Amino acid sequence: MSKYMKVVAILQARMSSSRLPGKVLMPILGKPMLAQQILRLQRAKNIGQLIVATSNDDQDKAIVELCQQLGISCFTGSLDNVLDRFYHAAKSAQADIVVRLTGDCPLADPEVIDSAIELHLTEKSGYTSNCEQPTYPDGFDVEVFNFSELEGAWQKATIPSDLEHVTPYIRNKALIKKSLLTSAIDYSHYRLTVDEARDFQLVEQIYQVLSPQGQYFTSEQIFQLLSDKPELAVINQDIIRNEGYLKSLAQEQLNEQKS
Repeated sequence: MSKYMKVVAILQARMSSSRLPGKVLMPILGKPMLAQQILRLQRAKNIGQLIVATSNDDQDKAIVELCQQLGISCFTGSLDNVLDRFYHAAKSAQADIVVRLTGDCPLADPEVIDSAIELHLTEKSGYTSNCEQPTYPDGFDVEVFNFSELEGAWQKATIPSDLEHVTPYIRNKALIKKSLLTSAIDYSHYRLTVDEARDFQLVEQIYQVLSPQGQYFTSEQIFQLLSDKPELAVINQDIIRNEGYLKSLAQEQLNEQKS
């Protein structure tokens, strides 16, 4: 990691999930799901600072309290304008490079995150991710971008989906250098994020098998488990990847047709 660049990871989390309300604090082996994810993220070597960005909605006070218990920085901002929340969180931390993470990925891989940051810095990109042409599981998503790009999006983005999902304005810029992190083996058929009850069921079983005493486990161990026990992977395989973003786009198209 460049000693001249401050890399700030911002983990967005809220209690008001439409499909599985309160999921970020649902317990896995006695710890809130968000706490389990934070433990994994803290193993990433290229992150200079980790901030949980939640909303100033009353129900998200529980997330603020958890961060206080864990000694993790927490920023509160707009519930619906997540781009605004991200921008002010990054600005408050004086970030040069921003890493976007979401609080529904309790199996996030710190090595993948480190690789994305390293690729971004080495190639001097404006935006780097592993999810535009995914070869990693849904749930391993990481986006890395320059603070200047985030600031530009904050100043210019107006479409609701851009404000809710943070990075579309950046990704869709015509003149931006982008890098793509890919896996040597395609694991994109695995779904390891938590949006619905079946997702949580799978993640909980993975933790129970691989971390009964709270020990750390790698993505290789996860993939081996799913290969050995294919009945686990089918628990949630029919759920659509990025369904929330696709719904936002569909709603915008519908609104345009009505106007």
